[in-house]
Amino acid sequence: MVVSRPMSVALLYPGDRAARDRGDPAESRFAALFAAFAAAGVAAEPAVYHDDFADEVAAQLRRVDAVLVWCNPIEGGRRRDRLDAVLREVAQAGVVVSTHPDTILRLGTKDVLVEVRDLPFGSDAVRVESLAQLAAGLPDRLRAGARVLKQYRGHSGIGVWRVERIEGSPLYRVQHAQRGSEEERVDLPALLQRMASYFEPVNGGHMIDQARQPRLIDGMVRAYLVEDRVTGFGHQAINALYPARPGEAAPAPGSRLYHDADLSQFQGLRRLLETQWIEQLRERVGLTHAQLPLLWDCDFMFGEPTAGQAERFVLCEVNVSSVSPFPPSCIEPLVRAVMARIALRAA
Repeated sequence: MVVSRPMSVALLYPGDRAARDRGDPAESRFAALFAAFAAAGVAAEPAVYHDDFADEVAAQLRRVDAVLVWCNPIEGGRRRDRLDAVLREVAQAGVVVSTHPDTILRLGTKDVLVEVRDLPFGSDAVRVESLAQLAAGLPDRLRAGARVLKQYRGHSGIGVWRVERIEGSPLYRVQHAQRGSEEERVDLPALLQRMASYFEPVNGGHMIDQARQPRLIDGMVRAYLVEDRVTGFGHQAINALYPARPGEAAPAPGSRLYHDADLSQFQGLRRLLETQWIEQLRERVGLTHAQLPLLWDCDFMFGEPTAGQAERFVLCEVNVSSVSPFPPSCIEPLVRAVMARIALRAA
């Protein structure tokens, strides 16, 4: 089937009633993306979203060919349950939705760290099903080194905690990864009290416990992807859980520097992703190629090199719910991928 009208796409992101009524692409974070769609002959429109007018947004999405979604798991105190129901409905009606809520559940939660722990980019990660299980197992795991406890879903470091033993003391060093948090010293009961809310059903009912990587001082690398191709990199030298020097406060997180996909420093990582790792990850979580997000990213820490491996990268998390900002080099590949996905759906 040949599409006889211009392709249409909605860019969905959160906002209030006034922002929706204005509907001005120029005031969004995606002005350059709107412009790129227009240059390609695709009619792109903002779909400012809030639960209060979810039905109105749903009606808008039914009229377009595709919707690209930027909305965090927790946004302004609200969760995505209503939005996800809308997205499932319009996807069932034939609209291309990226990222589809079902793909997010397979790829974009911290559970993925347990799924891939035996793959080349995996690490020691444990799913902890209850607060009692955390209390029973964490002290033993901490004897081998510091751990990072992560809530099931979140963003911006919310619900991510570094925990380590203090030798000869009943206390633990604890630091929340949310910006502005400082290291504290607490005992086990106090630590468990901090973690209790993450085990409530509304918050996923479990946590992921991952071994802290000693080379966190070397920073973190974010690989930006359009489907199965690397389209850019972000490098953050000082991150939220960067260790403090003895007697000093931890430095504030630094800015993430953005680069295109040809950055020489990370070509080894790019080759691994494009030739092996994306396919391994896709198969492990049970997604088809067509279910891959149109835009997503993987955060990697530097791992300890192994024999015959000059550099090792360890997966920290996968972001699919709200990948923004992103390098300008992602824009043209994203526009092409959206058009191809619409054409495939129309065929």
